[in-house]
Amino acid sequence: MSIQFNNLDSTTRNQMLNELNSDLENASIYYSSFLKQGFEGKWDELLTEAITEHDDGWLAHQIELNQLLVDSYQRKKPKGGYTTAKVPYTAPQTLAEGEFNRFYCRALCLRAIHEGKMLSVYRGKAVEHARSESELMIGKVISPEELLKDLRTHIGVDTALGLPNGPNSGLTVQLV
Repeated sequence: MSIQFNNLDSTTRNQMLNELNSDLENASIYYSSFLKQGFEGKWDELLTEAITEHDDGWLAHQIELNQLLVDSYQRKKPKGGYTTAKVPYTAPQTLAEGEFNRFYCRALCLRAIHEGKMLSVYRGKAVEHARSESELMIGKVISPEELLKDLRTHIGVDTALGLPNGPNSGLTVQLV
């Protein structure tokens, strides 16, 4: 199930594409550690198409269809050494949601700044077990300048402001 993006329209998509192109030019695209070597170009292509024409659900399906992710990886054992672990079956969805949502949030920050608005946090996707820190974020009004700086600086999953709030949180933002 895809995230419901309340402000996903042609204006937002254009801003998302501008942000993606900026990251591509600056070699600051996030490539998952689960992405197969040599598939970076395909990831860039699919992410671009998702931003311009589709959504995170389509992107997750394409990740699976094109077999972009490895099946297993080396993981440290708590008492030392390594073991081979299976990549979670949710990895395509987690990657697609996370990256599509990051570009969506960045685009909305730019729109909010341009339109003189603020952003508020909402749950765009139902989750089975909501984290308490995610629940505390819902309804919070956020400065678009601060969030944009945070999302551009912290590539990947963890951001200083906690948005999106970790993988599979279902949180995103909307214009207010």
